[in-house]
Amino acid sequence: MTRPRLAFAASAVAAGLFASAACSGPAGTGGAGELTVWVMGDSSARFQQLVEPFSARTGIEVDTVAIPWDSVDQKFTTAVASGNGPDVLQVGLSKVPAFAASGALLTLDDRTLRDHPGLAAHHFLDGVAAAGGAPVSVPWVGDTRVLFYRSDILAAYGLTRPPGTWDELRAYAKVLAGRGVGQYGYHIPQWDSALPVIMTWAQGGGIVDDTGRIDFDTPEFHKAVDIYTGLYADRSVPADADFDQIQGFVSGATPMLVSGPYLAGAVAAAAPRLNGTWSVALIPGAAAHTSLLAGSNLAVWRSSDNTDGALRLLDYLSEPRTQLTWYRLDGQLPVTKVALDDPALTSDPLVSMYVRQLRDARPLPPVPNWDGETGKVLLDALNSIVLTGADRDTALRGLYAATGGTSVE
Repeated sequence: MTRPRLAFAASAVAAGLFASAACSGPAGTGGAGELTVWVMGDSSARFQQLVEPFSARTGIEVDTVAIPWDSVDQKFTTAVASGNGPDVLQVGLSKVPAFAASGALLTLDDRTLRDHPGLAAHHFLDGVAAAGGAPVSVPWVGDTRVLFYRSDILAAYGLTRPPGTWDELRAYAKVLAGRGVGQYGYHIPQWDSALPVIMTWAQGGGIVDDTGRIDFDTPEFHKAVDIYTGLYADRSVPADADFDQIQGFVSGATPMLVSGPYLAGAVAAAAPRLNGTWSVALIPGAAAHTSLLAGSNLAVWRSSDNTDGALRLLDYLSEPRTQLTWYRLDGQLPVTKVALDDPALTSDPLVSMYVRQLRDARPLPPVPNWDGETGKVLLDALNSIVLTGADRDTALRGLYAATGGTSVE
């Protein structure tokens, strides 16, 4: 799977940031060895460009290796078994608990980081540094979900502002679905296990009980299920699992959806003519507007023979100037407080909304295997109700039985 990157990198980030990054921070000593870095997806060439100033400043050569997103687990498992891993690796936030449990990553406690004050948690957005539940990584880039909406289509039906709650979104979607055959009001990706959790947060609830175990059997989750299944019952969302959300948004067939900021770049690239006809808003919510906190961290391989160089690289990558340069190069949102407050980000209305949402976001519960276990069972239950007509109560009882008692690490 190729993870889409943000294509809206702000022109306000001056090109001089990249050059000046070579002069930022404390000077290092030359000839300090080499580092192998695993980065996920298709950004290896841009990452190599990003670290050129670091190599020039420290004498540490960096070899960047791209790992396809769908090969991450296998690559990591093989490396753990062989003991032959990289010096530094990018870790998706949802993978941190499982990777930490392997014992292959260096513990980044206060003692380890005492000579690297730039990696202290207080430099990062509140909640980001603690995401993942284990001190084996530091934040690298952030991601979240917002509501995308076609303001032109909504306005044509008298809907002059984005929906503020999920109940209101459902009402909007029903109106918009009445436009005719093949027209809907909203799109639910059937692979998105985070969406029903976000809906639960919006009701003021959660899916972890006071003992630190997964618990879906709550009034707030039941309300989220009402919304999720109700959108299908209203015929306000397409039932086709292969429905293309980008094309649906561009064509107007699905003029509302929740997605990450990368969708903005995809829409801009696919249909620049639509500029000014769509916008983004905070996640709808009755009790809260909390969204998903996602993104990636950076970790150091425990048996690296250049731990010092690896930590110095993490220092460099956490510098606000470097984070802004990476935003310009790859469109990934920074996670340091200073970078997030930079006018290069806040002056762009879309990005300003992403940053605002990022400040009210939380990660999925750090269970060992969300995608393959808890999240999959959640989607299987909901999709069986809306797509195959399974009995709601029976499906939910199965969900509770399969996930209840799962411990959050």
